Amino acid sequence: MKIIDLEPGDPRLESDLLPVLLELRPHLTPALFREVYERGHAQGLRFTAAYDEDGRCVGAAGWRLVHNTSSISKLYVDDLVTASAVRSTGVGHALIAHLDGHARTAGCHELNLDSGTQRTDAHRFYLRERFDIVAFHFVRPLTDPR
Repeated sequence: MKIIDLEPGDPRLESDLLPVLLELRPHLTPALFREVYERGHAQGLRFTAAYDEDGRCVGAAGWRLVHNTSSISKLYVDDLVTASAVRSTGVGHALIAHLDGHARTAGCHELNLDSGTQRTDAHRFYLRERFDIVAFHFVRPLTDPR
């Protein structure tokens, strides 16, 4: 497996990563993905892709370094998805290990993420990867983001 951090403007963001990301975020269109990444990159948003031996993108992660008063310094995972055809083959584990390396290099105290309450298979995976459930995440919708 090859894991690559993709830079803004890299055509693989749309050709390779976006089709995998759509399994987690089906509301995205190519135009909306470009817009979100353009705005999010200024806030530290980055994307990482995992490729199998045949050169197919099989995993995607969106992440950022965050500095705040609760954790001081953390790597926050916005998106983490393995292509459904290859789940439970080590792709998610490899992406987490890659992100863990980024976090440690940056001097972060935590690697964290949010996960929808309905994603019980993902929760089992995160617990196996030694994540702890430490908070509730509350949302107050203001508008439809689409």
